[in-house]
Amino acid sequence: MTNTLDRRTLLRMAGASAGTAVLAGATLAGAGAAHAAGGAFLHGVASGDPLPDGILLWTRITPTPDATPGSGVGPEVEVSWQVATDPDFVTVTAQGQLTTGPARDHTVKVAVSGLAPATTYWYRFGYAGGWSSTGRTMTAPPTDAAIDRLRMGVVSCANWEAGYFAAYRRLADRGDLNLVVHLGDYLYEYGTGQFDAAGTVVRKVEPAHEVLTLADYRIRHGLYKSDPDLVALHAALPWVITWDDHEVANDAWSGGAENHTPSTEGAWADRVAAARRAYQEWMPVRMGEDGAIYRRFRYGQLAELSMLDLRTYRSQQASGTAVDDPRRTITGDAQMTWLKAGLAASTARWKLVGNPVMMARVDVGSLPAWLLGPLGTLLGIPQNGAVLNADQWDGYNADRNELVDHLRATGTRDVVFLTGDIHTSWANEVTTKSTGLSNPAAAEFVVPSVTSDNVNDFLKLPAGNPLSALGAGLIRSTNPHVKWTELDGHGYGVLEVTPQHCRMDWYHLADRTRAGSASRWVAGFSVGAGSAKLRRETAPTL
Repeated sequence: MTNTLDRRTLLRMAGASAGTAVLAGATLAGAGAAHAAGGAFLHGVASGDPLPDGILLWTRITPTPDATPGSGVGPEVEVSWQVATDPDFVTVTAQGQLTTGPARDHTVKVAVSGLAPATTYWYRFGYAGGWSSTGRTMTAPPTDAAIDRLRMGVVSCANWEAGYFAAYRRLADRGDLNLVVHLGDYLYEYGTGQFDAAGTVVRKVEPAHEVLTLADYRIRHGLYKSDPDLVALHAALPWVITWDDHEVANDAWSGGAENHTPSTEGAWADRVAAARRAYQEWMPVRMGEDGAIYRRFRYGQLAELSMLDLRTYRSQQASGTAVDDPRRTITGDAQMTWLKAGLAASTARWKLVGNPVMMARVDVGSLPAWLLGPLGTLLGIPQNGAVLNADQWDGYNADRNELVDHLRATGTRDVVFLTGDIHTSWANEVTTKSTGLSNPAAAEFVVPSVTSDNVNDFLKLPAGNPLSALGAGLIRSTNPHVKWTELDGHGYGVLEVTPQHCRMDWYHLADRTRAGSASRWVAGFSVGAGSAKLRRETAPTL
């Protein structure tokens, strides 16, 4: 029998009632609000990877003043946890205890099972007679549920030194979301002053040097989870997360990174192992026994979300016609097989792909070689045109062609890529040689950075300056599949999914360097079911 969840039920799941944006009595305290005798939960609480019958819960305890992140000191302690159907914990539905200590940096992760689907829960952690702040989360609907709306916040690229995380606060305050999708660069590895706000350090990172060791990465994770806006959004909603490069080092690939020098910084494998271990400890994410992070989530008959890892298995970045080499890969063979099979077999209306780097091609100064014919070969132009950024799918044409060709061959439609990484806002139609210019295989929505520098910041010019506007215009004029791009704003996206359409709305901050900055709607685009062509939308009404 098919389960049916109407809009009102989905809004209740999101903590709203009858279409309002009022949290249903949730107590969402900030970082460090709950102190227990001899200890404190100083880094908030979080939940992630929602399933119909379960959720992953996270916190960290500081049992003694010296047991700071990365210190490696402090006692082993027993932490209790509770899950309830009400914010006052009158009806506790699941509870337990576990031990943590310096071996796992005093972090706590609990995979709770046996929960009801499509249900809002509240959770907390206890130690020595005191409780942490309260978090609110929600399970996914049954896999066969006919739901009519799903709404999520979409974010990427949060650089501590470049500003405040007001984008997270604006999402936490909405009250109408079901989850948050984070597409990578949750944190940055740089030392202080190495990557800031157009040359200005808004707030200094810890440690002050570039992070290299396990202790360094733990300290940096702890710093990020001291941010009150980040803590608020973690406490308000479940997150589904993947990593990009800066969780380890800039422009990472399977054998190294642009920002890693083995002669002075040690073996790449050691750095990756340290970064991944800290990530596993500090993030509300399930990882496979082999460390794999690519995975899927189902929201009834409406949507299935495939989260990609485009760093662990990729070949080194290349240039020129080497980007066409079929031996090079961005996904790795196993992940590509998993992705193609999952998209083709999915019975969900919308196949969403959490995609850390941009999928759509960006031609610069030339047409793609497949339009130029022999002239393109003579001039040595790559198949999809001269490459602006070889770190994204443009640098791995064979993988992109393989995926798009598979979508075409299997008749797989209603695929939408959700993308971060490039700090700017884009609405794209995905085209390759097999699709031609007018028959896109999928849609792509790219969200801006939360704080990381973008075009006007690198130019040290104000937002909306003529050079940024000229650049955006040139991109659109030479890339007709790019329906909109804005190169200066920082902020977030809100994706609304219904059986009829998939719509992204972009919101930009007034000032990323100001705590509590307001945000404003700047654009909206949608793609209709059965089509991959985008349509511009007017501002939404909440």
